[in-house]
Amino acid sequence: MSKKIAVTIGDPNSIGAEIAVKAINSGCIDDKKIILFANQEILNFYNLKLNKNIDFIDINFNIDSLSPGQNTISGGEFSYKTLVHILTNIGKYNLKSIVTAPVSKYALSLAGYNFSGQTEILQSFLGNKNKTANMLFVANDFRVFLLTRHLPLADVCKKIGKEFIISSVIELNSELKRIYKINNPKIALCGLNPHSGENGVIGCEESKIFIPAVDELVRSGIDITYPMPADALFKKAGKYYLSHCKQDFDCYIACYHDQGLCAIKPIAQEKCVNTTIGLDILRTSPSHGTAFDIAGRNIADETSMICALKSADI
Repeated sequence: MSKKIAVTIGDPNSIGAEIAVKAINSGCIDDKKIILFANQEILNFYNLKLNKNIDFIDINFNIDSLSPGQNTISGGEFSYKTLVHILTNIGKYNLKSIVTAPVSKYALSLAGYNFSGQTEILQSFLGNKNKTANMLFVANDFRVFLLTRHLPLADVCKKIGKEFIISSVIELNSELKRIYKINNPKIALCGLNPHSGENGVIGCEESKIFIPAVDELVRSGIDITYPMPADALFKKAGKYYLSHCKQDFDCYIACYHDQGLCAIKPIAQEKCVNTTIGLDILRTSPSHGTAFDIAGRNIADETSMICALKSADI
């Protein structure tokens, strides 16, 4: 029996149900591969109808608590409960991947769940000392890996050390080979500081931490650059993406959240897919958020959700 793709609707007060149904109805992948984890009353409330014969798992929800466009405890509870149900029943549903619609981190916190995002929930349930959830943003061959994820900027330097860089890059290199079938990935590493520290004038992390880490990685056979100025690196990457030219590198490593996402999101927009790698199951998600401001108006663009579905069908 072929493996299935789990699809969620994310926060019920968001555009998640709308884009999930629209993406499934688009026929972008075979409907026999999909299991939708949702709530029928939520779909009815938004007047959403599936025109595909797919497997449907109804997750309990009190429809009286639905508040489109609002952060609510019930919204956070439903988001968390749906994902956890999937993660604890991967074998039961014979899943190969998960596609998650957006959730609200604030709603999760209101519901009492101290996670900074769905990636962290996946890590909590599926990760261990040998399996670490990591965020990779993908738009065709333009790939951006986040060395650190949802951290305050003040904590980034505390997180990034030599061994952390080495272990993260080794895992990334392995996943690029496994998922994307790249035999010898070429990886570009962004510097942490402006101008990659300018030889210690604007910071010493590159010389004290990054370069020794790269030296060790290169000795192990990994094709990775020394830290490069992020602005120049992403300027060229963006130009190549818009010109439909092949990227110089198979993946770019950003040191922190906005360094990477401010580079790929404005360029790739709806084509960008948030991908969780490093675990036994692949997870993809649209690169945008809950869009509470347009929830329930039936004007949401499902393009990124379609791309997420296609990326999960491996």
